[in-house]
Amino acid sequence: MNVTKSLLRFVSVPGLDGEAALITLDNGLDHTKPNVLNLDAMASLDQALDEIAGHTPRVRLIAVTGKPYVFCVGADLTALPQIRTREQALEIGRLGHRVFARLRDSEIPTFAFVNGAAMGGGLELALHCHYRTVSGGAGALALPEVSLGLVPGWGGTQLLPNLIGIVNAAQVIVQNPLAQNKMLRPAQAAELGIADVLFEPADFLERSLEWAAGVVRGDITVERAPVDRSEMWDAVIGYARQQLDQRLHGAVPAAYRALELLALARSAPFAEGTAAEDEALADLIMSEELRSGLYAFDLVQRRAKKPAGAPSPDLARDVTKVGIVGAGLMASQLGLLFVRRLEVPVVLTDLDQARVDKGLAYVRAEIDKLVGKGRLDEGKAAKLRGLVSGSVDKTVFADADLVVEAVFEDLAVKKQVWAELERIVSPECVLATNTSSLSVTEMAAELAHPERVVGLHFFNPVAVMPLLEIVRGVRTDEATLATAFATGKKLKKSCVLVKDAPAFVVNRLLSRFLGEVFAAVDAGTPVEVADTALDPLGLPMRPLALLNLVGPAVAHHTAETLHAAFPDRFGVSENMARIAAAGIPVLTDGELNPEAAALLKGGGTALTAEEVRRRALDALAEEVRLLLDEGVVAEPQDVDLCLILGGGWPFHLGGVTPYLDRTGVSERVTGKRFLPRGVASLP
Repeated sequence: MNVTKSLLRFVSVPGLDGEAALITLDNGLDHTKPNVLNLDAMASLDQALDEIAGHTPRVRLIAVTGKPYVFCVGADLTALPQIRTREQALEIGRLGHRVFARLRDSEIPTFAFVNGAAMGGGLELALHCHYRTVSGGAGALALPEVSLGLVPGWGGTQLLPNLIGIVNAAQVIVQNPLAQNKMLRPAQAAELGIADVLFEPADFLERSLEWAAGVVRGDITVERAPVDRSEMWDAVIGYARQQLDQRLHGAVPAAYRALELLALARSAPFAEGTAAEDEALADLIMSEELRSGLYAFDLVQRRAKKPAGAPSPDLARDVTKVGIVGAGLMASQLGLLFVRRLEVPVVLTDLDQARVDKGLAYVRAEIDKLVGKGRLDEGKAAKLRGLVSGSVDKTVFADADLVVEAVFEDLAVKKQVWAELERIVSPECVLATNTSSLSVTEMAAELAHPERVVGLHFFNPVAVMPLLEIVRGVRTDEATLATAFATGKKLKKSCVLVKDAPAFVVNRLLSRFLGEVFAAVDAGTPVEVADTALDPLGLPMRPLALLNLVGPAVAHHTAETLHAAFPDRFGVSENMARIAAAGIPVLTDGELNPEAAALLKGGGTALTAEEVRRRALDALAEEVRLLLDEGVVAEPQDVDLCLILGGGWPFHLGGVTPYLDRTGVSERVTGKRFLPRGVASLP
């Protein structure tokens, strides 16, 4: 069991007349197992503060720090599903407030020495201290609760805005969690005023103690920017609520509760604000959205790191050189990713030198951008530039261990590429296709060694999207599959094993889901009605924006592929076909492109938004069930993981199957739930 103890020692600090009481949060595990706060951890901290009270005459300062590399990542989320009553949930909030208040209300100056990751309740603990130092090596600083369906419930909504102002607090508490759980770097935390001073990791504790002693002596004065509590505060809250309405349409209750609490922080007494936190926390803990959020969090943190069905990594071959067939945008993005993560030679090929040069220019320009942002030093950048090369002659792949093709989505073209490559590469070289919908098995069928062909389906943009669908063809062998998984891990992607089936998981489900939306437009539903019909789900983007991102041509090609495989369920939109043929975007400046609008033709059957939404959800439930029955992935959890990481679907939906279960769609359409009651839902 992960029990974080508060280890207390009294230390002498040069220049301090008396002792420093130093509390170290430590669960006794290595740095990969972070400190968390549960009932036992709170009791241990409470006890340490009791012991300090017995030494009061000698104690001049109290400091809290963490074990090496980790301060504290907050409440033990694994315990939350065990809470069965609202009263139990209320007690969780009240306990945190009572214990942390001892640091805030202490007559002895209190300090947080944030030496590593500090998230959620861990950062709130630090906020209760009078002063804070932060290590430049701290991995992540955040209040991510809203992303899970919670609010900062141990004082964060009341303390942070009164420390750094309402604009910055709304960013940290609401906007960052909804922006793929964006974290703060230590320098940003110091710049915002969350930390009073930033020290380097090498001598962080020593420097922090010296600085704290200087504050206690009065040699060091901590200056903090004044906080504007004028009417502007309420205006910021109003604007943030308007932004939430436009983006989420009421789909994430936690975000709205967080804004209510931030509004209180302007003038309400601290006790009133924290009591409101208790009530909000209790309501949210007993909500279906939180249970879905915890389920999604567990998928991303655990299942994604131990992919179902992955072979033993001992079977993986070393990859010392990578070849990429193609030098277009997708291929260039892959080239950048491989050279950054593997730091091995990467060579791109294409039909002519101009295309090769354009691809190489893209990779090198992106490396330069990383230097400009401070994410790469010039020495490493020079090395990476030197590792990337290009050619119009595929014989450069002769000594490659992995070759990835990223050419046009045409089966005949891809088969021709592989036939040519097989005569060049070594017998051990793994051949990987980045196809988004075509059959890996069929692609490899005529090769002498089809067992070494595997699908590596990356998502666009490659550098941002964390999912990698690893597609096993009928004849793909274990060594090839193991190499694919090992490479995916080095690329820092979350890998999911999928069976070779049309469009695999994400594209198949999104095509079915969105196909109903476009079918509604074809039938005569106004575009605005169809495009906004799914707003109550709080998806990351509306259908037209997603179509614009993917590109009408790619979406149309995928629809055709799926229609050929499943003609009774997947249609081909005539409107989409016309837009794809015209080669124009669906949206311009976020609005329907007039040229695209001119191509739209509808029938005489207009559906309501509710009818469009019901049809889309029913279709999605049916397709998930069929996909699972076909064994495309191992379990519903893999479906949800794919949609979260590959489609950006939010945690409050749990991916999708928990939402379909709790709204009754699963049972109405398929006759049964996807997940047992109590999994991603209230017991």
